[in-house]
Amino acid sequence: MRDLGLKILCLSNGHGEDAIARSILRELQQHPHPPELAVSPLVGEGQAFAQLENARIIGPVQRMPSGGFIYMDRREFLRDVKGGLLQLTLAQFKAIRAWVRTQKQSGNQDGVILACGDIVPLLFAWLSGAPYAFVGTAKSEYYLRDENGPLARKSRGISLESLFGSVYLPWERWLMTDSRCRAVFARDALTADNLKKLGIPAYNLGNPMMDGLEPENPAGFYGPDAEFREMQRSLIITLLPGSRAPEAYANWLLIVEAVAGILSLFADRKLLFFGAISRELNLEALRPSLEFFGWRQEGETRTQRREGSILRPPVYSAQEIQQESPNLLLPLTFVQRNATMIVTQQSFNDCLYESDLAIAMAGTATEQFVGLGKPAIAIPGNGPQFTYAFAEAQSRLLGPSLILVKHPAEVASAIQSLFRDPDRLQLIAENGLRRMGESGASARIAECLMQQFSTESSNVQLPIVH
Repeated sequence: MRDLGLKILCLSNGHGEDAIARSILRELQQHPHPPELAVSPLVGEGQAFAQLENARIIGPVQRMPSGGFIYMDRREFLRDVKGGLLQLTLAQFKAIRAWVRTQKQSGNQDGVILACGDIVPLLFAWLSGAPYAFVGTAKSEYYLRDENGPLARKSRGISLESLFGSVYLPWERWLMTDSRCRAVFARDALTADNLKKLGIPAYNLGNPMMDGLEPENPAGFYGPDAEFREMQRSLIITLLPGSRAPEAYANWLLIVEAVAGILSLFADRKLLFFGAISRELNLEALRPSLEFFGWRQEGETRTQRREGSILRPPVYSAQEIQQESPNLLLPLTFVQRNATMIVTQQSFNDCLYESDLAIAMAGTATEQFVGLGKPAIAIPGNGPQFTYAFAEAQSRLLGPSLILVKHPAEVASAIQSLFRDPDRLQLIAENGLRRMGESGASARIAECLMQQFSTESSNVQLPIVH
């Protein structure tokens, strides 16, 4: 008996790409006629997909020494090659081909590939021989131009992208114009419009990065007396050091140095800092930097699970803490002069929503913060991810929403300048929404995929969203 149900294999190549892919797959599972899903994480161990039910991982997975940043450093690439990268890649491709072959043998409905990331999963999708769609998470025309025209680059020479007139190079565009490529989901309207001019079936349905960011405690500071409380409240700054060790610990030291300058310049105002820390990191490893710059721990605190806000965490006794689930990650609270710092691995959404601005040395988290209409200040680090080149490129991607400084000592004056210019803040709010899009992209992409690949509605086309 033939099995004619739609089957989708999702390829992704990185931590952020896995999260985006997972968001889309979850929406596919909510469809009235959900497809059968499989995933193939090409970078890392695919831990994001462990939270996704009924989506088996095919092929081998392995954490490489570089953590997935081989394109930024030739030495990292060589380390990965020595660690078995080429053998792993070949084995993964064989598993993808075997999956496609199995779907063809099961009936007259081919399996479908959903490639999420950059040219690597896109190339694998093309080589698989199956129909495919591509979610372009990594590239945007904003790297080259904005609505007013081409951007000036601070690096010397002419980039290949500038030379060929698109952030997507000719060989990437060729893969997207193949007849088996049914849809390309660009990350913003500027990129989608440019791809359509080049004959590519591009859609602007939003950026899945902005999905699932709703605050856990939406009440926050606001209420009937919002205006008065706004005048009295703390200036709230979120700190984003990135997610990969050991780089994130070095980034944290630079950020805490910048915070020291803020304390001096804003000595007459209450300050509240949120250290939004990845669960991949160790909170205790952040303590020495804080203590070096004069922070002292206030006592063991934690956020409430269902009530209250991260801004007012209750105090618990050691006995109460011991009775809690061992999986509960307790935040650390530090104080210094007019400031409080909560270093937490929980309530990430609240950290973004409640704050006025961010000091950011991260990738996806910085883009999400800017997408909420808020300014971020970046300090280049030593890498392998957050180098000057990365930060400079990110500043082109995010435009006026990301303020790039050279040294931690410059952060405080950048904040002061920012808040003296309300028109600039309004521009930043509008810019963030335009470049990152409204929430709900995952659901819109999932619906488009079902329309493109389901046999019952293969002739239905979604309109391009502008």
